[in-house]
Amino acid sequence: MGRESKQSLHVAMFPWLAHGHITPFLQLSKFLSLRGHAVSFLSTPSNVARLALAHPDLPPSIRLVSLPMPHVPNLPDSAESTSDLDIDSVPHLKKAYDLLEPALTRFLSASRVDFVIHDFASHWLPRAAAQLGVRSVFFSTFNATTLALLGPPSELIGGRFQKPEDLTCVPAWIPYETTACLRLYEVLLNQRGMDEEVSDFCRFGHTIDGCDFVIVRSCREFELEPLSLLPEIYQKPAIPIGLLTPAVRQDEGDGDEKWKALKSWLDTKREKSVLYIALGTEVILSQELTNELAAGIEKSGLPFVWVVRNRLIPAGFEDRVSDRGFIWAGWAPQTRILAHEAIGGFLTHCGWNSTIEALSRGLPLVLFSGGSSDQGPMARLLHEKRVGFEVPRDEADGSFTGDVVAETIQRVMVEPEGEPIRATARAMKEVFGDMELQNKYLEEFAVILEKGVAKDQKMVN
Repeated sequence: MGRESKQSLHVAMFPWLAHGHITPFLQLSKFLSLRGHAVSFLSTPSNVARLALAHPDLPPSIRLVSLPMPHVPNLPDSAESTSDLDIDSVPHLKKAYDLLEPALTRFLSASRVDFVIHDFASHWLPRAAAQLGVRSVFFSTFNATTLALLGPPSELIGGRFQKPEDLTCVPAWIPYETTACLRLYEVLLNQRGMDEEVSDFCRFGHTIDGCDFVIVRSCREFELEPLSLLPEIYQKPAIPIGLLTPAVRQDEGDGDEKWKALKSWLDTKREKSVLYIALGTEVILSQELTNELAAGIEKSGLPFVWVVRNRLIPAGFEDRVSDRGFIWAGWAPQTRILAHEAIGGFLTHCGWNSTIEALSRGLPLVLFSGGSSDQGPMARLLHEKRVGFEVPRDEADGSFTGDVVAETIQRVMVEPEGEPIRATARAMKEVFGDMELQNKYLEEFAVILEKGVAKDQKMVN
């Protein structure tokens, strides 16, 4: 993987302003740099500063480039990613992202870029890149199941999605059996994060329609049917690049007293006995639903680690569970926690990043959809794949009870009924944790880029 390719490329990376998108874009950048290519990673100043701080060992071939953050009314000056905002403010961030077009176009024009790899939100970029003679590649950090649910560009731009209920059933263009679609409360939550002038559907549609080809963070061993469908409905190549499974950083958390305390605590627990609970950086529950989640965790009777961010833990909860629970406030070294032998399951918001991290360790999942983005379809897909059980929730408003949380935790972690789920999750480690397999996908993608420039030919699937 470290060998230099015959022709060195200059690749520009332009992710959407969200941690769950920036991270896989950076992982792909690191791979391309190891192939001998130059990468310009473009984002706004705060995001670039965070990356530089978190990754001080980036190779010189990856250049972090700051684009000035445009001012938009009602968007706080300090907000440059979705994690800085509540969902109702995300439309303002999308307006600011669109205003980056002139700065990005100037960079592409002046920098002799061969390819720009971009996200769903920059619907204007394929057209701008084509005018400059730069090939554009849409990198979907969503998996193939979610893309198949959204469908062809024509449907996204002006077709099927006229009312919320249209997204709550499997569309006619999907020829295989699946339950992966959205619930009504998830559709309504997603709409709150959309720009009224340019919906996310239009962003996806124009991005897919205008790019040279699509790459998908997935693999055939997990999503063969949707990956086979995408080239047909897009009428252009849609290439899996593997799962970009992150390696466990053995130094992650070193020097952090909280990590030392947690590791000492985990070291006292039986193997596979502890439930890890984390709902990502952006899922915000009401106080009422937080109370129900806490009640379910408590009623389960199992030891747990709960990572909390900006959530109000119910009064007295920590005292009542102090003998079997560890509350972690703020950012946590998740890959290292999941790798600890005491962790036996993961209550997750069903983000694709977290799912990959968990299944690469063979951990069964308590599926608690965060409701935004692709998390709802992910929950259904993972339940369908029998690597977890989904917490039952009201389809209209997303409400749930502590009792169903406790019951689902126990099924996944300890009950005989859950053993097939635990066995399937363990088996998934052979796919999600197989770094050689996943790197083969990346190698195949790199060859496509290199041949595309060397021979100046149209991309082929």
